[in-house]
Amino acid sequence: MSTQWFEATLNDVCHRITDGAHASPKSVDRGLPMASVKDMSAYGLNLETARHISAEDFATLVRQGCKPLVGDVLIAKDGATALDTVCVIQRPIEVVLLSSVAILRPKTDVVQPEFLRYYLDAESTRTYMKAAFTTGAAIPRVVLKDFKRARIRYPDLASQTRICAALSAYDDLIENNVRRMSILEEMARRIYEEWFVRFRFPGHEGVRMVESELGLVPEGWRIGTVAEVAVVYRGRSYKGTELADFGGRPFVNLKCMERDGGFRASGLKRYTGQFKESHTVRPGDMVMGITDMTQERRIVARVGRVSGLDADFGVFSMDLVRIASRGQYAEPYLYAMFRWSGFADEVKQHANGANVLHLLPARIEEFAFARPTPELAARFADLFAPMLSLCDKLERKNANLQAARDLLLPKLISGELDVSAMSEPEAIAA
Repeated sequence: MSTQWFEATLNDVCHRITDGAHASPKSVDRGLPMASVKDMSAYGLNLETARHISAEDFATLVRQGCKPLVGDVLIAKDGATALDTVCVIQRPIEVVLLSSVAILRPKTDVVQPEFLRYYLDAESTRTYMKAAFTTGAAIPRVVLKDFKRARIRYPDLASQTRICAALSAYDDLIENNVRRMSILEEMARRIYEEWFVRFRFPGHEGVRMVESELGLVPEGWRIGTVAEVAVVYRGRSYKGTELADFGGRPFVNLKCMERDGGFRASGLKRYTGQFKESHTVRPGDMVMGITDMTQERRIVARVGRVSGLDADFGVFSMDLVRIASRGQYAEPYLYAMFRWSGFADEVKQHANGANVLHLLPARIEEFAFARPTPELAARFADLFAPMLSLCDKLERKNANLQAARDLLLPKLISGELDVSAMSEPEAIAA
């Protein structure tokens, strides 16, 4: 017997639909976390990136209902990622939210939190809600009353459990791979900072420190600029008509850049226009954002490594630059320098613009840093390169898992696949 599906509004299946604070309290150095859309991912809230507010302000916002509870579904409602990021609060967490995040508290005797998350995460749902409810050109947003009247289809609870079990099997594998990549990156970051920031590299005890225009540096190092060690290529200016859903070349664009650095293959588009060789990128190439439309200014001057291309090369947009080594230093070292030195914080100060920041490539080339000996940089690159290679492998695995999940998800949450014959979660786990 086929599964029966029901239709209702989000307001019908939720006890409460609200958002975070509309007034932003003053930040403090020591306090309690206040998160916004920038701190969200599919796996929850990242409190390490959240700012802090006083205990008094925190308590006030808790009383106002700005603290999410276990089982709440959070969805981005303001900004460039509006409706694109959804997560579930899985365990108690001490945090309050800003108004850029909507809080949906489902009636669990009607709709399971995980099912609601998957439903909102489906491409068909995002397309429907963006077309019907998104307002604002510079900063897209969805107002609460529109969330409340958005429609949802759902089966009985047992069927929801089966659907969630099938999809979470993919999500668990993806999350585990993401965790492994984070550990590898953290290991590399600590080595880089120990060697090239604190100058405690192997054999540093026998190297004296000497004065330079950037302060004390190890003897044998010299002050140089990015232009001396790398070439900066500008991306392709393009028209909207040159982008397509299919065909052409993979198109690396601003949506591929993670906040604070890193690459997001899910942001890739397809480009069908003309291009030059200098506009091309290949897997592993370094790209950097020179345009930033985020409120937090966390993309400009941040670097990522290209991944997830379904071809031997792609094309990159004018909102990015590609950075290639001139040969003195291996690219794993340069990537680490751009990622974990003071490069981004210093260079982004030279970006101009009110609503949209623009950074001239010349500002990247002018950045001065303490150049280590080629031997030490090569030694670091030899340590870091296998980590990057493993991360690339895990990225490819996740791309395949994501693709399989994305094929399955719309069929499950639309009722196209009959879930009544699916195994119970216990059987799937076994």
